Amino acid sequence: MAERTSTGLLTMMLEPTPAVAMTLPAEVREKLAELELELSEGDITQKGYEKKRGKLLAPYIPQIQGVDPSLQIDNRIQASSQAVLPGSKHNKSRAANTRDERFRSDLHTEAVQAALAKYKERKMPMPSKRRSVLVQSSVEACTPPDTSSASEDEGSLRRQGRLATSTPYQGHGHLAVEHWFNRVIQGSSTSSSASSTSSHPGGRSVTTTNTTAHAALNANAAATALADLMAHTQLDNHSAPPDVTGLSERSSLHAERPQVASVRGVSRGYIHHTSVMETADGCEWRSEGSLSLMDGVPVNSRVSSKIQQLLNTLKRPKRPPLREFFVDDFEELLDVQQIDPNQPKPEGQHTSPLEGEPLGVVNNWPPSLPAALQRWGTTQPKSPCLTALDNAGKPVYTLTYGKLWTRSQKLAYTLLNKLSTRNEPLLMPGDRVALVFPNNDPVMFMVAFYGCLLAELVPVPIEVPLTRKDAGSQQIGFLLGSCGVTLALTTDACQKGLPKAQTGEVATFKGWPRLLWFVTDGKHVVKPPKDWHPPIREASNAIAYIEYKTSKEGSTMGITVSHSAMLAHCHALTQACGYTEARVAVVKSRDMHWSLLAQRDQRDISLSSLRMLIVADGANPWSISSCDAFLNVFQARGLRPEVICPCASSSEAMTVAIRRPPEMGVPPPGKAVLSMGGLSHSVIRVDTEEKLSVLTVQDVGQVMPGALVCVVRVEGTPYLCQTDEVGEICVNSGSTGVAYYGLPGMTKNIFETIPVTSSGIPVSDRPFTRTSLLGFVGPDSLVFVVGKMDGLMVVSGRRHNADDVVATALAVEPMKFVYRGRIAVFSLSVLHDERIVVVAEQRPDASEEDSFQWMSRVLQAIDSIHQVGVYCLALVPANTLPKAPLGGIHISETKQRFLEGALHPCNVLMCPHTCVTNLPKPRQKQPEVGPASMIVGNLVAGKRIAQACGRDVAQLEDNDQARKFLYIQDVLQWRAQATPDHPLFLVLNAKGTVASTASCLQLHKRAERVATALMGRLNTGDHVALVYPPGIDLIATFYGCLYAGCVPVTVRPPHPQNLATTLPTVKMIVEVSKSVCILTTQAIMKLLKSKEAAAAVDTKSWPMVLDTDDLPRKKSPQMYKPPTPEMLAYLDFSVSTTGILAGVKMSHAATSALCRSIKLQCELYPSRQIAICLDPYCGLGFALWCLCSVYSGHQSILVPPLELESNASLWLAAVSQYKVRVTFCSYSVMEMCTKGLGSQTEALRLRNVNLSCVRTCMVVAEERPRIALTQSFSKIFKDLGLSSRAVSTTFGCRVNVAICLQGTAGPDPTTVYVDMRALRHDRVRLVERGSPHSLPLMESGKILPGVKVIIANTETKGPLGDSHLGEVWVSSPHNATGYYTVYGEEALHADHFNTKLSFGDTQTVWARTGYLGFLRRTDLTDASGERHDALYVVGSLDETLELRGMRYHPIDIETSVIRSHKSIAECAVFTWTNLLVVVVELEGSEQEALDLVALVTNVVLEEHYLIVGVVVVVDPGVIPINSRGEKQRMHLRDGFLADQLDPIYVAYNM
Repeated sequence: MAERTSTGLLTMMLEPTPAVAMTLPAEVREKLAELELELSEGDITQKGYEKKRGKLLAPYIPQIQGVDPSLQIDNRIQASSQAVLPGSKHNKSRAANTRDERFRSDLHTEAVQAALAKYKERKMPMPSKRRSVLVQSSVEACTPPDTSSASEDEGSLRRQGRLATSTPYQGHGHLAVEHWFNRVIQGSSTSSSASSTSSHPGGRSVTTTNTTAHAALNANAAATALADLMAHTQLDNHSAPPDVTGLSERSSLHAERPQVASVRGVSRGYIHHTSVMETADGCEWRSEGSLSLMDGVPVNSRVSSKIQQLLNTLKRPKRPPLREFFVDDFEELLDVQQIDPNQPKPEGQHTSPLEGEPLGVVNNWPPSLPAALQRWGTTQPKSPCLTALDNAGKPVYTLTYGKLWTRSQKLAYTLLNKLSTRNEPLLMPGDRVALVFPNNDPVMFMVAFYGCLLAELVPVPIEVPLTRKDAGSQQIGFLLGSCGVTLALTTDACQKGLPKAQTGEVATFKGWPRLLWFVTDGKHVVKPPKDWHPPIREASNAIAYIEYKTSKEGSTMGITVSHSAMLAHCHALTQACGYTEARVAVVKSRDMHWSLLAQRDQRDISLSSLRMLIVADGANPWSISSCDAFLNVFQARGLRPEVICPCASSSEAMTVAIRRPPEMGVPPPGKAVLSMGGLSHSVIRVDTEEKLSVLTVQDVGQVMPGALVCVVRVEGTPYLCQTDEVGEICVNSGSTGVAYYGLPGMTKNIFETIPVTSSGIPVSDRPFTRTSLLGFVGPDSLVFVVGKMDGLMVVSGRRHNADDVVATALAVEPMKFVYRGRIAVFSLSVLHDERIVVVAEQRPDASEEDSFQWMSRVLQAIDSIHQVGVYCLALVPANTLPKAPLGGIHISETKQRFLEGALHPCNVLMCPHTCVTNLPKPRQKQPEVGPASMIVGNLVAGKRIAQACGRDVAQLEDNDQARKFLYIQDVLQWRAQATPDHPLFLVLNAKGTVASTASCLQLHKRAERVATALMGRLNTGDHVALVYPPGIDLIATFYGCLYAGCVPVTVRPPHPQNLATTLPTVKMIVEVSKSVCILTTQAIMKLLKSKEAAAAVDTKSWPMVLDTDDLPRKKSPQMYKPPTPEMLAYLDFSVSTTGILAGVKMSHAATSALCRSIKLQCELYPSRQIAICLDPYCGLGFALWCLCSVYSGHQSILVPPLELESNASLWLAAVSQYKVRVTFCSYSVMEMCTKGLGSQTEALRLRNVNLSCVRTCMVVAEERPRIALTQSFSKIFKDLGLSSRAVSTTFGCRVNVAICLQGTAGPDPTTVYVDMRALRHDRVRLVERGSPHSLPLMESGKILPGVKVIIANTETKGPLGDSHLGEVWVSSPHNATGYYTVYGEEALHADHFNTKLSFGDTQTVWARTGYLGFLRRTDLTDASGERHDALYVVGSLDETLELRGMRYHPIDIETSVIRSHKSIAECAVFTWTNLLVVVVELEGSEQEALDLVALVTNVVLEEHYLIVGVVVVVDPGVIPINSRGEKQRMHLRDGFLADQLDPIYVAYNM
């Protein structure tokens, strides 16, 4: 492949001198060479090879300063300039499996090694992979890591590398993959190093020089100081690298950096297994509470150490920062590439078109190819035209000109006259016909080709399709369809081998038109009658044949070649090659490569008669090494160096240039050693200093006779290039292709280019054809090609060639790592720039460790030689990349699969941190404006202060009897007397039948019994935990507690199948709420005290537990009357999405106010029925279950959400059966219905489920409304009569459980679209629906009566204007009175409940909701006739991620991620030490896990301008969700850091 030399050459035409003298003695080099040969021939295993090589090199290690021995290959020297080393073994040929040798260039290899040696081997965290995902594993899952490889095999090299500090890396087992991560030293414990000793065979002791450093840390500091695993291996470098992760360095701890014995000569590859630790630049990493996690998760877990390692990798300075920005239609300024003033610019003169020698005039030249065939077929019928050989080189068949002429005629006659459909001839002259012939049957192909020409049909040759899903086959089908092909010609043998349909006919391939297959073998063709002669015409511009080519994007075009072009091409080639008699061979590089492998078997061949050896792919960068190697071996067999003639050709332009045979008096061949750096700027610089990154190219000879060639700029107007500039070669001649069939627009761009001079004057009146070859014209008018347009990747304004990158990757040791040299390199456009992706097939026996090591080396080699970062490096199992018809890799199909997530790699390394340099500037917060200017500013802008309120409760006169009572328990007593038999509650079970009911009196009686039981045992004011399943018992005991003067705390019962996670929460609430007693059912009481429970919590420390199943009927004593309504009525505990358990205090006054407000908003009366499908334990769900019915007297139909798991249609069937007008549910319930019933609406209709009765269906939520879910719910159940206007959401939070509720009156909820990028800057920018980056936000219902809302600035606490984003503050009689916590942190959160504005109305007391949102005055009118103010909730402040100075809402990132691949079922994101971690649930086979890594990284970069730090792929159901259907991201984070998620794959993006 691209060949580079480590000795830069001063002049372009010199041969490279031998490489620099080696540092090893000759006999060692010889032994190394023998070893190398044994390895390549399979006589020795990789491990044995490494062991022996290590022994040989051990004595010389210190001499080769700073070079990783694993990178010091026995510096091979370019074959052409050094004699083969002596020794009998060297005459053996290479084993046949070394196909990748042909891509090999020793100079290049050397350059790559030197490049890698310059690098400190920076170690990156290795991805973690679940066992089942490992493609092949070397040990059984049960084998512990230390037994998986004997220490003896570790080799002397590794032992030397240990020195005083290192611990050997043992084994390849799954556990060992993270072996060196587990060494994070915990605390100052020397015991950790002692315990790690025992895990090594033979109990080899592990000394840690830094114990003292760690002892210096106190235990607490050590728990939070994350060990810097990637200890800067250059230990003498004390200056801390700049911190690019943006972490604040709060230095509270300075550990002495351990002095380690000099490790310079040691293989850096093994330093990475040492247990040398440092604290990250002596700074302690502590973010409030994030490290000392609540449930005592050890921070120094494996995962966090890997993340730490990643952070350290990221701390290394990146490419230089860029200065200028371009506006991405918004204030987020993306970096625009600043042109480097020092970059090389072309300095040569402007070129002029180069003319080939004129085409000679030949007398008696046939007027067309069919005429030539007729002439030779009749005058020299016995002359051989073509001889086919078999694999062994034996002639199989010789086709004479006479045979070709007669057989072509027969075929032509048959095609025109013997094929008919409905008595019409099937083919007319000019029709296109597909030629489907295998490569090994040139005779039949030639007959078919000329048969078509004689019949005036247009042949379209294509490869034989092997399967119905060949790579690119669909595109070929598209081409055949667009050419109108209906007939395919093939051979009998080939037809038999094609895939067949059940009918026995050839199957129709995907995307192909229906074809008739015709076999051209002798028995199917007819001899034409005597009087039939094919029409032989002069060559015209009519289409002779169509050749196809596949573009970089994968689309297939047909290039039309006219009869005259075909003839002119033959004429030009004949003249250029000086054909007299055959002594010309045409080969490709790979043929030369294979012949090198087979040379041993052909001792007696002589190549002295060869006049020209045309190298058909001489324009490939690696053809030069094939030519050199071939010459080197066969010069001894008579091959003369001057007969090797590379040529350059392309589908569009046919042959562009060819090196002439020496007797034609041409200048000598040329070689150019060019600087890669220069080439990346399209400038030709002969390389002198930068020895590593050079490209050696050979010339492809002179321009073809009769052609005019020029080199033009690749992009934009086709200006002629300067002499030292690389451009696209364009040709004007009679022998190029004419057009792309059926694509006039593209034809104009490619076949009708008019090159212009720098002043814009066209160079010729004739159009030129672009060849898609990149190159230049060198001295002596020789043409040089440095790449192809198809492989061109423009990254940050610099050009790189895919083939050159492939060559670099293939030169990385171990070379045999890549299976058969199969590597694909392409670029993708992500975030306004091209990003390079490298995909390689790995050898079947490669271990995880091998793969990872090879990958990190490839990244470094490419970075060093090409100065470009690789965005993604993926490894796939051997033989899985899509193949092109001739066995190469189908690049566009590979890229397509990569983007669709269908490549199924077995290893992936993404490096977005290093190569994405155009992210927007981190946002700088502006100094806040003062209050006065803010008010004036709002007034001037005509902005009103953003505040709104619900209807005034005092003014609303209604016949509300319950208003007379101050306490809710009094309302129940009054109802029990006034309407004793009025039904209040009705609970349904999973079958849809009534499980229990309660009337006013029944509820009162049950509550009395509970009160009686409590009064003897407890004091007034005691807190009582109610642990009940959803049902009447819960409601009755709640009122029983109020009757007895106790404070109830409702607690969700533990899940019997999942005690380990649910019981601790119960225990915690009981303890934090200071409950002195637990009321529950007998079943749950048994569960709380069971053996299983004891495993999860301390069951002995439960307070008194009473079961209320059979309470005695006693006369109740006097009911308790609270002295004032400000007394505490109940505690409402819930776990927030951030994992914080918070209990709020609800007074009696607030409880009554809440009920009244809801009653007014929803117009609840005793005659109403409402259906509730919510959990009854906290928030609005609790209020609707336990409080509202008693207050308003309506009947509540209670549907426990848990029952929907066994009967998804339960809730909707109940709504329909009871003709409910108002119903409440949660998002989880809505999701269960959409997923579980989406396809069953028809069945429900047959069961008479009808939802037309529903006026309002409200989703109870404490988050931004989930529009997608509510809309799909409405859409699905529209068929059952659900009104599209019915569904809305509510909004509440801890400080006030019901702020907004749609209710029955008032306008429908409105939706606005805001710019997602403006939200990141805390701004609201309204945009049109469907505009890019738009985000729909739905109003969260109407503000409840008595509630006032204002939007305040989160920093200044000042009021904001209309449509400004800020924190939602609320003032209302039903606000909670405060947090109830056991930790005495009430003062800390006091301002959540009573805070005042810093200016404006400074009197009102507000509660802070902790949610961001904005108010917007709409054109709608509300019930009171005023203009309606809509409240839009954007998200919880606690949940937001502060990244790059901007505020992100996790849900927005998650939505993008879920959209990126069909197998992503759910996603959650969180940050850890400023890294963005994305967890995705994979719904599909584990093979797809690694496909997701790149797609997730791409979409987050593209849509959110963020670089993902870690991608974690887990099983469905791993992301924890609370009862309201909200993701518990902090729980997830804790689980991830404690390594409890059992992920399928964890990728650490570099």
